[in-house]
Amino acid sequence: MNEIKAIISDIKEGNIKPIYFLMGEEPYYIDKISDYIEKNVLDESEKGFNQVVMYGRDVTIEEIMSSAKRYPMMADKQVIIVKEAQDLSRTIDKIEAYAANPQATTVLVFNYKYKKLDKRKKSYKAIAKSGLIYESKKLYDNQVADWIRKVLGGQKYNIEPKASQMLVEFLGTDLSKISNELDKLTSVLPKETIISDKHIEENIGISKDFNNFELRKAVGQKEIVKANRIINYFAQNPKNNPLVMSISLLNSFFTQLLMYHGLKDKSKSSVAKNLGVSPYFVDDYSSAARNYPMRKVSQIIGLLREADVKSKGVGASQSHSDILKELLFKILH
Repeated sequence: MNEIKAIISDIKEGNIKPIYFLMGEEPYYIDKISDYIEKNVLDESEKGFNQVVMYGRDVTIEEIMSSAKRYPMMADKQVIIVKEAQDLSRTIDKIEAYAANPQATTVLVFNYKYKKLDKRKKSYKAIAKSGLIYESKKLYDNQVADWIRKVLGGQKYNIEPKASQMLVEFLGTDLSKISNELDKLTSVLPKETIISDKHIEENIGISKDFNNFELRKAVGQKEIVKANRIINYFAQNPKNNPLVMSISLLNSFFTQLLMYHGLKDKSKSSVAKNLGVSPYFVDDYSSAARNYPMRKVSQIIGLLREADVKSKGVGASQSHSDILKELLFKILH
């Protein structure tokens, strides 16, 4: 995130590179930088003749280079943005010829999503020398809650750990989706608000009582009645509570619980660091470890794998709700 701020800060100060090659698995930051350039480098009066958006599937590298070599009309710069540039992956190395001597009055932006250039190639080295290469890396699951906290903190909001975890478990690691939901929250809540699970339920529609976070907690504490209530709610609302998500999150929980059993140092800070979780959730693992010895945890991981196979229709014709009910019964008994 600091790297993004530095790139945008440089652009604001007029330190603009002739080439921005934005690549990697996480499209959110690629769009963030590209959109900022598209909106801010030129004045509205200059954009008509001097700003072009191209799409990788519709153009060739030769056409892009030809456009980039032109001079701007009645402006200091022209901006060319190539979206979906990954569609040019077979010929992208040809950009080396232009990158070796780019037009100083052109700002050429490549949105090269889900792929990256080979650092060993001349094209990479040429772009790195004359322009800027940014690799947008996908966040791990255990990094997303902290990302949410930092994003909200920058806008003068705070969020409770349970609330951020609900967002992660409902939306996954898609930062664009999460950002859209955070925008909903910040548009209706005053600054300095500490966002709670109630705010999430009221404004985003994720139930604060019937979600995978609460299911995992109920299973960990062996609260059989509560766990069954939650899965019955899931059965009635399958679209918002897909089986694959429940299995995945339970698998992560029990895999971490297996790691917990193997730790010599079970202090809160040690557990949080080794399991990659917030210290707020460490007590959940301590409690679950008392309910599930290491041997039982290993068996449960095997049960989760079987359920995952069944959910894909292999060797079973059960409904998803029946698969989850059977799985839960075997875990809890």
